[in-house]
Amino acid sequence: MEDLQPPRIAIIAMPESTASVVYGMYDMFMSAGRDWNLIVEGRPGPSMFVPQVVSAHGKDLTAGNGVRIVPDETLDACRDADVICVPELLVPPGEPLAGRFTAEIAALREGYASGKLVATACSGALLLAEAGLLDGCEATTHWAYCDAMRSRYPLVKVCTQRALVASGEGQRLVMAGGGTSWLDLALYLIARLADIDTAMRTARLNLVDWHEIGQQPFARLARTRQVEDPVVADAQTWIASHYASPSPVTAMSARSGLAERSFKRRFQLATGMSPLEYVHTLRLEESKQMLESGQAPIEAIANEVGYEDAGFFSRLFRRNVGLTPAQYRKRFGTMRKAISLAGAAATAAAS
Repeated sequence: MEDLQPPRIAIIAMPESTASVVYGMYDMFMSAGRDWNLIVEGRPGPSMFVPQVVSAHGKDLTAGNGVRIVPDETLDACRDADVICVPELLVPPGEPLAGRFTAEIAALREGYASGKLVATACSGALLLAEAGLLDGCEATTHWAYCDAMRSRYPLVKVCTQRALVASGEGQRLVMAGGGTSWLDLALYLIARLADIDTAMRTARLNLVDWHEIGQQPFARLARTRQVEDPVVADAQTWIASHYASPSPVTAMSARSGLAERSFKRRFQLATGMSPLEYVHTLRLEESKQMLESGQAPIEAIANEVGYEDAGFFSRLFRRNVGLTPAQYRKRFGTMRKAISLAGAAATAAAS
């Protein structure tokens, strides 16, 4: 059976774009599937998307913030793309768009008519409205542009309070509002086109939407990568499926055939972590997944990952993650649920 090709994503760059958003979206899509393996296993996985920066003429351009953008292709590449993305549009809210962005609007119309998914961040939704694609549809954009969109395009149902809207036939028009909405948009597209776990991993790797808590909740994962020492690598493979077992360090040591003291020394040398610290790291990572994806009581999660004392588990979690298990669930579980519901709605509408 022929292998499925990864989705191609055309990111339209214009002089009215911001380079950080254009290349930020590019980096997020390239990260999906690639960087999680790099952190966990020490080698990159295959990227799950093929992003390209495209422009009207395919030539270098200066973005709205003065940074040089070097496109990969012209807008013709949109014909081969599965998704067309429009970053924000750096124009005053009341400025007329008639006669401007002719080539970009034509590419959006052609892409949508041919069944492609068209997505915009922030004020980029103005191009969809100017193209007539939002007539009769719900839409959102940056709060500073909502009144202008409502006034200039009266057939568009502007949803001022909604951060993300999927609209149109098969919910193939996706808009995110707000200055950093391209992050939410990218995660939504990753979840919709790949799966929610990939989106959550990309969010965690890039600290999306939780910048105020710093990198502490994510940093320990980088220390679980596989090593070249065959004895330690075998122990790592075994413990990945047996981290909840009683006395796991003793079991790993026995499996290695080494004296426990020698095994601990060798493990520390190879990984930079003691065997017990490594076990705690795996258990905490599994508990994060459980906290994100379900509503099991904290005590049940503690027991599931190998801790009989839920109080000890909670203290350990907070010391290593910087949040209590309940705080972690509230922040990351809400995001997972929102992405999951949005993706389910899009799937139902497309079927």
